[in-house]
Amino acid sequence: MKAVWRTHIGKVRGSNQDALLVHHCAYPLYAVADGMGGHRGGDIASIMAIDGLKLYLTDKIPSVEEIKVCFGLITKAIYERQKNNEELSGMGTTLTLLWEAHDCIYLGHVGDSRAYQLREGTFIQQSEDHSLVGDLLRQGLLDEQAARNYPYRNVITRAIGTEDHIQCDTAVFNKQIGDRWLLCSDGLSEHLDCSQISDCMKIDDLDEAADRLVVLALEAGGRDNITVILSEVDR
Repeated sequence: MKAVWRTHIGKVRGSNQDALLVHHCAYPLYAVADGMGGHRGGDIASIMAIDGLKLYLTDKIPSVEEIKVCFGLITKAIYERQKNNEELSGMGTTLTLLWEAHDCIYLGHVGDSRAYQLREGTFIQQSEDHSLVGDLLRQGLLDEQAARNYPYRNVITRAIGTEDHIQCDTAVFNKQIGDRWLLCSDGLSEHLDCSQISDCMKIDDLDEAADRLVVLALEAGGRDNITVILSEVDR
């Protein structure tokens, strides 16, 4: 896939705790991690997650099992790091991965960073938010409008590194020429609704589309770090 990426500190945060990966190896890796756990902890957790993907997956052949093993190793490493350093207590990170094989794309996911797919004009969120709001939406206790203003919308229910083991979501999608994929931290998705994101993903030029996404999130408040990776299947 061809890909472009952007990351922005936003208008409120004092540091950027997001990290991203666009790694063109035999089987390319694309990932977004959104750290949490204080000023230092969030930075360290997200970077450790991205470094772990490169370390464990660069020479591997894509599979669901490899993703599960990799996410498990990363979460153990982050958990051990925080357990041995009080200043890092409570740190963790989201992690959303696309792993490109010859004829399909693998998804690995923990947290509330998101993966969206646009295929022939149809826009779908392919990741499931591991968050309090996500749970309430799935139970029908909140609608989309109420969720955008819910006071605990940033509470996530599953994260990499907060325990010594993790259950990650996985999925496999066939590749189709022209498909577009967007990975993003919640600094984008909390500000833009699905129609806005979909409209941006339909812009012909990938760079223009990525720029537009970030600008809209900033105009809507920019309350968090904003990270996007926008890619297109071109072969």
